[in-house]
Amino acid sequence: MELYAKALSFAIPFFLLLIIIEEFAARKMKKQVNRGMDTISSLSSGMTNTLKNLMGLSIAIVSYAWLVDKVALFDIKSTFLVYVLAFIGIDFVGYWSHRFDHKVNAFWNRHIVHHSSEEFNLSCALRQSISAIIGIYFFLYIPMAFLGIPAEVVAIIAPIHLFAQFWYHTRLIDKMGFLEHIIVTPSHHRVHHAINDIYLDKNLGQIFIFWDKIFGTFQEEREEEPPVYGVKKPVNTWNPLIINYVHFWALIQDAWRTKSWWDKLRIWFMPTGWRPSDVAERYPWAYWKNAFDQVKYDSKPSRQLLVWSWVQMIVAFGMVFHVLISFVNFQYLEVMLYAVFMMVSIFAYTSLMDKSKISIPAEVLRLTMGFGLFYWTGGWFGLDALIPGAGYTVLAFLLLSFLMTVWLIQKESKQSVKEVPAQSFAAGT
Repeated sequence: MELYAKALSFAIPFFLLLIIIEEFAARKMKKQVNRGMDTISSLSSGMTNTLKNLMGLSIAIVSYAWLVDKVALFDIKSTFLVYVLAFIGIDFVGYWSHRFDHKVNAFWNRHIVHHSSEEFNLSCALRQSISAIIGIYFFLYIPMAFLGIPAEVVAIIAPIHLFAQFWYHTRLIDKMGFLEHIIVTPSHHRVHHAINDIYLDKNLGQIFIFWDKIFGTFQEEREEEPPVYGVKKPVNTWNPLIINYVHFWALIQDAWRTKSWWDKLRIWFMPTGWRPSDVAERYPWAYWKNAFDQVKYDSKPSRQLLVWSWVQMIVAFGMVFHVLISFVNFQYLEVMLYAVFMMVSIFAYTSLMDKSKISIPAEVLRLTMGFGLFYWTGGWFGLDALIPGAGYTVLAFLLLSFLMTVWLIQKESKQSVKEVPAQSFAAGT
């Protein structure tokens, strides 16, 4: 985990730099690729995923190290070829796990947050799940384990493989010639993030596009069919913690409401979007039947709310970065408490972005936790050694945050939140 924290402390500033470059390039090209609230939501989602990983909230039913130790047929050394095989193997696993996430009702909840943005830009690449806690795809690693690819090689290649998926989340790069036949390009991935019927559940590859061509899930981006981004059943919130469980909650409701015991059991493993017929009739879902009818979610923030949301996100990022660079010096309990505090913080300010009144009790909890942590750590998790008076500065900001939230909720409640009209009612993914 220390290696993961160190890698992220280098990778995240690089990602942010590329996001800024993309925005400047888009403006020069007279294109809009970012919306303020959407970008804040994406970056905040990335922070929740980082915090979850730092807390170690990922459970492997069967670890790869155990698997390779038990079933390896060969004893191979860590040569360059082994690293290449590991990269290809991890990408093969990535294709199939990605495909299962798209095709199975319960598994879609593990992935919906990544597709929830109605924009397509580099920041939406950071929308990563906190709900995928249990590693259920260990069986996909069996071919690699049979070959005897060492666990330490997989541990090195896995984060590289993950980071390599960042760059192609952009609308600014057109088709890339012969590379379109080998790797996943921005054009391929625009298709993947689209809700157009022709594009749904296509181009599931993560680095290599040939998996899609081999297994029949490839779709080329068509000039006459511009991609429309998001999910068929819109999430209608900026809060990444809510987005992570919105589909799971819908499944729970359907399983509870249906009268059929068979449907209560099978709903979890049916194709994504499947619903019991009795529930679908009584409780229809609003979703975009025609992608081009989409009306993007917009909480219509005032300038004050938008600016304050950026301030909150920047402060939150600074705190998460503090956890990353100080991780090696923290006890596990300190990491857990800091991370929980940050989760509450992100929930509070993203709820405010939605103009939800739940942001006020969330801020009360955040403020209470802040004072408790200040007392417990005798400052703010050692930050005072780097920045004199940091602890008192944090407390002052938390108090200001509470007061700003109360004021903004009162102010913004006078404006109506934009309602997304229902275009049709049926099961959608």
